[in-house]
Amino acid sequence: MVDAFIKASVTAISMELVPRITRAQKMDALSSQASLGGYSAVIEAARRLAKVFPMMMTPAGTISPSKVFIVGVGVAGLQAIATAKRLGARVEAFDTRPVVEEQVLSLGAKFIKIDIGEAKQTQQGYAKELTTEQLELQRQGMIKACSNSDVIITTAQVFGRPAPLIITQDMIAVMKPGSVIIDMAVSTGGNVEGSVSGETVISNGVQIVGMNNLPALVAENASQVYANNIYNMIDECWDQENTVVNIDLTDEILSGCIVTYAGELVNTFVKKGD
Repeated sequence: MVDAFIKASVTAISMELVPRITRAQKMDALSSQASLGGYSAVIEAARRLAKVFPMMMTPAGTISPSKVFIVGVGVAGLQAIATAKRLGARVEAFDTRPVVEEQVLSLGAKFIKIDIGEAKQTQQGYAKELTTEQLELQRQGMIKACSNSDVIITTAQVFGRPAPLIITQDMIAVMKPGSVIIDMAVSTGGNVEGSVSGETVISNGVQIVGMNNLPALVAENASQVYANNIYNMIDECWDQENTVVNIDLTDEILSGCIVTYAGELVNTFVKKGD
């Protein structure tokens, strides 16, 4: 596709390459869709779980709240935490970046601490890929949290690479039958062992849900915010006086997300991946 763009001298903009800087937030389609995806993941989990999320006091006795474990505290994870808390669940969360603990606590959830050594992130705030040893330490520390959870939602993705495997069969084996796992990273390889893109798999009585397009469950709002992302991108490079699109490759936003221009591949990130 890129070769075709070059041959036809097409100016191609990749919305997922919009830099994560303050000025570009209104164009950040990854964040807008991830937020809706995190919300939809919780709603889908609540629909599938044969339990209510909140604690309920009834004449027949007290119903304990469901326990939800969010793995990965990016935009999707934070929205998932907030949504699960609104529904009354008891929420725990884990991320390789200790810096997000304050955000988790601010939403009323508990942050699970697992010592895996130094975990780095990119300049744009994405988590960097863990080493094999760090992944093993992480898995060992997560088994207890998994065994106590009715719902697990995984959101961990590494930009430009396959998603890391986080939830393994030994973790699934200690979960209660009827529990639900939503793998939000299934389209890039999946965080959950045994998850299948576009399908629901039952493993030891646990539902492993591999939905590819969770924002589509709230299609009206997903279309609304994406349209705004596109509009703001066009508005950024629109020359009102001359009524033309003005491509300035020295601009921080455009240099980050323009892939091809004037018959050439100009994007550094895409060049490295080629």
